[in-house]
Parts: sequence; C-alpha cells; structure tokens
Amino acid sequence: MPQIIPIKDLKKTSELSQMCKEATEPIYITKNGYGDMVIMSMEMYEQKMFLLEAYAKLAAAEQQVQDGKVLDAGDGLKSIREMIK
Repeated sequence: MPQIIPIKDLKKTSELSQMCKEATEPIYITKNGYGDMVIMSMEMYEQKMFLLEAYAKLAAAEQQVQDGKVLDAGDGLKSIREMIK
C-alpha cells in the first residue's frame, strides 16, 4: 500500500530519508489534500530507470519483429563474421 504524507512532513529530513530507504514503492506527498509530489530513494529510482529502459528496448525489438526487420541467427552471425574480416 502506498505511503502518503503531507508536505509539512518534508521538514523531518532524517525521518523522510529513512522512510524512503525502507519503502518498497514511491512515497506520495500531498499539499492541501491533493497529490503534489512523489519521492523515492536513489536505489529505487535507478531500478525504475533501468526497467523503463529495458521496456523501451523490448518495445523497439517487438516493433522490429512486426516490421519484418529480423534475421535468421545463422545469417546474422555470418554477416557479423564477414564485417570483422
């Protein structure tokens, strides 16, 4: 379940830092009862960015397959060997 805290709690930096390190998902910050910001640990951010990049690469690969831009593995290796020579 996501953690939601009011913006006034941002003053408690040590507690907030610890909360981010222990959280398994982003922490939502509200202002006047409405969503305003999201915070997370650096580790979680890097993990999310890694996954986002992986998903983008998978989507690009799927598009290449749909467009017919694929090679047989044997033909691909043969062309690589020819380029290296």
